[in-house]
Amino acid sequence: MSSFGIRVAEGPRGRGVFATQDFAEGALIEIAPVYVFPVEDTINQVTSAFDWYLFRWGESCAVVFGYGSLYNHSYRPNAFYKRNFEKAELHYVALRPIAAGEEITINYNGEPHSTEDVGFEVVES
Repeated sequence: MSSFGIRVAEGPRGRGVFATQDFAEGALIEIAPVYVFPVEDTINQVTSAFDWYLFRWGESCAVVFGYGSLYNHSYRPNAFYKRNFEKAELHYVALRPIAAGEEITINYNGEPHSTEDVGFEVVES
């Protein structure tokens, strides 16, 4: 599966998002639409299997579409995401130059340099 400079493939962290073109630092990689819903709806409607794929959205939660939920975590990410609350979108942006073929990673904590625990063993390549 591929779309405009990125594709989904297997890598050292499992299934992830990979560049099919070079991205310069600051380049927009993807705009992923989100569906926003109240946190209390997760208790009865979303199973724990989906909890890992939810994003904080202010006082709410969001499910991210596009490739947004397939980017793997790294404490040394090459990309980051910005929330666009007005348009209900996540914008994935290159933190540094990314070469074609390289896996695109983000820090799940929302801040690229955060070392806060993410609740699972992190595999760094």
